[in-house]
Amino acid sequence: MTGLKITFGPWGETLEEMVAAGRAAEEAGATTLWVPELHRSATVTAAALAQGTSAAKVGTAIALAFTRSPMTTALEALDLDELSGGRFVLGLGTGVKRLNEDWHNARWGRPVAHLRETVAAVRHFVAHAAEGEPMVVEGEYEPMRVRGYQRPFPQVRKEIPVYLAGMGPAMTKLAGQIGQGWISHELCSPAWLAERSLPPLLEGLAASGRDRSELDVVVSACCSVDTDLAAARRRSAGTAGFYASVRTYADFFAFHDLAEEQERVIEAFRAGAGADHLGGAVSPQMTDTLTLTGTFDQVAERISAYAGIADSIKLTPPVHGVGPKDIRAAQAHIIELIRELS
Repeated sequence: MTGLKITFGPWGETLEEMVAAGRAAEEAGATTLWVPELHRSATVTAAALAQGTSAAKVGTAIALAFTRSPMTTALEALDLDELSGGRFVLGLGTGVKRLNEDWHNARWGRPVAHLRETVAAVRHFVAHAAEGEPMVVEGEYEPMRVRGYQRPFPQVRKEIPVYLAGMGPAMTKLAGQIGQGWISHELCSPAWLAERSLPPLLEGLAASGRDRSELDVVVSACCSVDTDLAAARRRSAGTAGFYASVRTYADFFAFHDLAEEQERVIEAFRAGAGADHLGGAVSPQMTDTLTLTGTFDQVAERISAYAGIADSIKLTPPVHGVGPKDIRAAQAHIIELIRELS
């Protein structure tokens, strides 16, 4: 496990429970606590964690980049950095076109170019908000022309780390070019990371003239650890099934020799099973290949396979098709594992 930072995505049925889980993971040794954006606002959840913890970094994994203006994103990042005492990490991702346009009525440009402009505008605002001078950033998607503005509050840092999420090669390359970190998809095996993700990351780093040490490669992992292997697999199967139901991930599943298994999940989905309830169609091979599932020793050994290719691993409990009682059990076991690994 040498050199691999252990980070955690806490879960809670309430914000109070989520913060308590984050605090427990921090005490166990987690170096960063990550919050997503779907059923809650990433920035509001991060604010709760920032005030409820004291040592671990607090990051969004991820906040949606196009549903806020760059100025709003920058203001929230500055506030979160203040709340956390300089511990905040801004993780951004694009989401998909339908989510942006239909759910948020947000503009969807060419995603790579759009995200590049968003990051540039956010960084410019963070760096210059206190100066009182015009802030002008040109762009096709996110031009910003701010005049007559000066932020009058103390600012912890002039630069807040920006991490980018990406699965395809173009977005992954962008993370290598302009990000302080890259956050993988929740299903990301060591083989996929080494063969499909690292090459575009390194290409992006080379294009920007940066060294590999200047990028934090964060591999995300649905983690289900239990002394009962069957129970561990049952919890993680729903997450594997949720993503297997998406046909656009066909290349990913084929890469792992799971094309037939994915097709069975898609057939179950078409037959009426909800996207969160496809675990029954998922084979043990799929859960074992794509998630960190097993006994404590088995999962610890599988985590060690990322050493040397990733810098950090983000452990999160399975939530798709899993009730609160089982999520709590899975989360408690992950925090116990973090304590052992730390």
